[in-house]
Amino acid sequence: MIKVGIAGATGYAGIELIRILLGHPEVKITKLAAKMDGKPQEISDIFPSLKGRINLVCTDLDINDMAKESDLIFLALPHKVSLKFVPQFIKLGKKVIDLSADFRFDDLKIYEEWYAPHTEESKKLNPQAVYGLPELYKEKIKKANLIANPGCYPTGIILGVAPLLVNKIVETENIIANSLSGATGAGRVPSMVAHYPECNENVKAYSIATHRHTPEIEQELSKLAKKEIKISFTPHLLPMNRGILSTIYLNLTKKMKEEEIIKLYQNFYKKEPFVRILEKGTFPETKNVYGSNYCDVGIKVDERTNRAIIVSAIDNLVKGASGQAVQNMNIMYGFKETLGLESPGITP
Repeated sequence: MIKVGIAGATGYAGIELIRILLGHPEVKITKLAAKMDGKPQEISDIFPSLKGRINLVCTDLDINDMAKESDLIFLALPHKVSLKFVPQFIKLGKKVIDLSADFRFDDLKIYEEWYAPHTEESKKLNPQAVYGLPELYKEKIKKANLIANPGCYPTGIILGVAPLLVNKIVETENIIANSLSGATGAGRVPSMVAHYPECNENVKAYSIATHRHTPEIEQELSKLAKKEIKISFTPHLLPMNRGILSTIYLNLTKKMKEEEIIKLYQNFYKKEPFVRILEKGTFPETKNVYGSNYCDVGIKVDERTNRAIIVSAIDNLVKGASGQAVQNMNIMYGFKETLGLESPGITP
């Protein structure tokens, strides 16, 4: 039984971590923290769905107090905030899974260009961070003390195209990815973007060619291809709560049948419990992964243009955030990888 603290417990990723970990047989949640402005509150009063399941009080974050009561810390904090706290927890001998972007980048200059300057302490720590995509970095995750949990859009896109790039059957230029996301991707803090009259009955593209997940996607795709890759990435906001559907277009280097590529994907992910490769002619839907840690992948070959069209679907709060964080925790501690994450998607 490991003791777990969660900082950022009042956000959507925070409540999802609590929900998942309450069903994990090897975990005890011991501390909850968030920006409470000195007004501690029962977490079940903030989220009534938790009544009768957990009676912890959520307080402002006290580093020493949380470290004293926890073996592992989940940081579900806004980007840029973890730069301050991660070094302190690591210095106190704690394992950390950070759900922000703060330690995802190998090149600090790229992170600082898209987010914020690193601190002197976080700069020294950055090389120790392991990018927490289990399907690609499982062996490194096993030995890590600091996990940089991937972004939601990158997770769906990277898993969607990894087999093509590793097997060198697509061109590395002119890769296009379009992703559609539910409103929880904008976080729980009220904003005009997610304001009901603004997003209901509406679909819109945003951050076109400027979304800060772009360099994260490019970093990981470049590693897979063993050469620098640039992509065109456009996210879209849909009037739904959860889910990301990504459609990725890649030019094939030779003529291939769908059956060949599907088989290639099945072999690539045959040991990965949370990636489901769909049969020919079947394509992912966000409803089929809603509330689950699965990534569904469908494949189409456009013979007219000799292009592979890959469609992936994840729940942005689970495989795109908290579920993947728990999957990483399981690997770090030698638990069964699927422990606490076995639930299928919710239908309808």
